[in-house]
Amino acid sequence: MKALYLEKKITLKDDYPQPKSGEALVRVRLAGICGTDLEMIRGYMDYTGVLGHEFVGVVEKSSNYDLVGKRVVGEINAGCGRCTYCSSGLERHCPQRTVLGIYKRDGAFAQYLSLPEKNLHTIPDSISDEEAVFIEPLAAAFEIEEQIRIQENQKIAIVGDGRLAQLIVRVLKIKNKNITCFGRHQNKLHMLQKMQIAAKMGISKDDEHTFDVVVEATGSESGFSEAIKLAKPRGTIILKSTLASNGNLDFAPAIINEITMVGSRCGPFRPAIEALASGVVKVNDMVSAVYPIEEFEKAFEEAKKPTNIKILLRP
Repeated sequence: MKALYLEKKITLKDDYPQPKSGEALVRVRLAGICGTDLEMIRGYMDYTGVLGHEFVGVVEKSSNYDLVGKRVVGEINAGCGRCTYCSSGLERHCPQRTVLGIYKRDGAFAQYLSLPEKNLHTIPDSISDEEAVFIEPLAAAFEIEEQIRIQENQKIAIVGDGRLAQLIVRVLKIKNKNITCFGRHQNKLHMLQKMQIAAKMGISKDDEHTFDVVVEATGSESGFSEAIKLAKPRGTIILKSTLASNGNLDFAPAIINEITMVGSRCGPFRPAIEALASGVVKVNDMVSAVYPIEEFEKAFEEAKKPTNIKILLRP
């Protein structure tokens, strides 16, 4: 069975997962390439195994017969189920966790994957496969409102205009109207402008230190300094980028301005599923291309291009 295996470089190998007790075997229908995948290819997390964590698939084997044959997406963190984190609902922070396609668990760039049955969410027919692939990163966007309360009159800045930034804007604009996105790619900013979102190419002097909440989602080290430049004294910065830093980040301005920084990653699947099913959030315009898994080299090259947003793989 075909799978994209990372061991210093990516190769197409034969791999067939053997689900443990309580886990389901899922046949992958589509998987999405995200910024974290690209960072891992560059060495982030020093990962060896099958890449990929954004997926939609069909359950082929499970001890829960109600799941068999159902179309599903899956939460990527699998906790031990025994520690205090797991018992309090924080499995994503379990010290013994595995993470799909990221840490000690083979991922979704394959024809089959294995995940705990409790991690799986069935999805309605109203959500297409292409839309369903976005549920995992869309849940990460919804996590922001799980972590902080944004007041209606507060000014929000999104730093970045790529895959995750586009989803964050779609989520935050449900309740908040005062949003400005700062990016570097005219085509992506134009997508935001079509949603009546203020979009700017670069930061002007008038923008500096004027935002109550800043979400950093650039996937680059420069995004951190840009976020600090935008945040008001005692403002809040939400850090979304997962990247392999070279250690050049300057924290002094954040300390001087007493900025609150919140690390933010995985989030709740249910709001993401409901938002897509109801049409409150639309993502079809974000799919740039779909490639068969055999053309993975081309797919990854396209995913790196700033003109593209989301590249999908079909195993």
